[in-house]
Amino acid sequence: MAVGFLVLVALLICYGAIRASLRKRADVTPKYIFLFIGDGMGNSHVAAAESYLSWKKGKMGGEQLLFTQFPELCMASTYSADHQVTCSSASATAFSSGHKTNNNFIGATPDSLPTRPFSMDLRDKGYKIGIMSSVPINHATPAAFYAHQTDRWGYYPITLQLPASGYNFFAGPGFAEYAGRDGSRKPTDTFLAENGYTVCYGPEEFRANMDKDHLVFCQESNRGKSANEYTIDYDTSWTPLSEMLRLGLEYLGERDPFFILCEGGEIDWCAHENSVYPMVQAILRFDDAIRVAYEFYQAHPDETLIVVTADHETGGLALGYNFDWQFSVQDWDRIEAEWVAEGCRDTLSHEDRMRFQNQCGFGWTTNEHTGAPVPVYAIGKGASRFRGRIDNTQIPSLIVRK
Repeated sequence: MAVGFLVLVALLICYGAIRASLRKRADVTPKYIFLFIGDGMGNSHVAAAESYLSWKKGKMGGEQLLFTQFPELCMASTYSADHQVTCSSASATAFSSGHKTNNNFIGATPDSLPTRPFSMDLRDKGYKIGIMSSVPINHATPAAFYAHQTDRWGYYPITLQLPASGYNFFAGPGFAEYAGRDGSRKPTDTFLAENGYTVCYGPEEFRANMDKDHLVFCQESNRGKSANEYTIDYDTSWTPLSEMLRLGLEYLGERDPFFILCEGGEIDWCAHENSVYPMVQAILRFDDAIRVAYEFYQAHPDETLIVVTADHETGGLALGYNFDWQFSVQDWDRIEAEWVAEGCRDTLSHEDRMRFQNQCGFGWTTNEHTGAPVPVYAIGKGASRFRGRIDNTQIPSLIVRK
């Protein structure tokens, strides 16, 4: 009887030790980390994209984006230090540093002190760092991971802070204010080259320079000029976000740990214009980039974490519009036909666009941001920490374990 009791005690001790070991292993920062930010992408934007995918399959619903199939889902509040409705720079600062700040501040506290992005802590621990976006590299969201400014619109001063990050690569269309606001400053690629970064225009140049320690990928069409600060007309000649990510993964390799921030920025731009169709296409391109990371995760499931979220919701989108108390139907046939007929450009006035989209079953409440919480999707090592209701300032501590 005593021997049996001792065996039971020993088994319980072993079980406890095994559980403690597993908890400890689960509480380690993943080796490979992807943080995807769909700028302005709220729950209804995701629902609209899945409505479109279902229509393409001849179904009323049921089709899903890849990232909505991830096993973990939570909701994040997004308010800034001085507004219930955040701007991108304040929200991105919360993501990057865990600190609330004022709207229009980037990487700085409300009293103008610099914050420290968790990506810099990872860099100091030997992680390689990549920052990429489908909008200019010195826009608010990517900038919050390397710059400290109290004016998010000072694009050129933001660019001047990029080399100090020491990050391995940056990628995007290019830079807003390429030679300063008035065009009289040193061209961005010249400045970056003088400070240790090789600027590459297009995939061929990027691949030809993969032996360099610090690279910047820009779209070929923006060679020697500023990238558009704001447009919803997608340039089909560009290397898409998914291919930029493939290039980044090819460059970083698998030997060293890494962190990659990847932003789908034009989702927000389309939502500001209250234009459903190009917004959905932007989300689908964003999902394509996530698929690249997911393929990497499948090869390294025990070492990879993928987190997908948004900095805020834009536009107050609703799937439904009041037609004399009748349930509205999302008429994708008319929406897509109109887009194609207009040469894949949004040529309607805002008033005509709203009227047309209302007829097709979509309503918008504003052309600015809203204070709605945003979804957070996660898969991989540490993904189980993303549950329940969180604040956007918790993102860094949920990703990086001390």
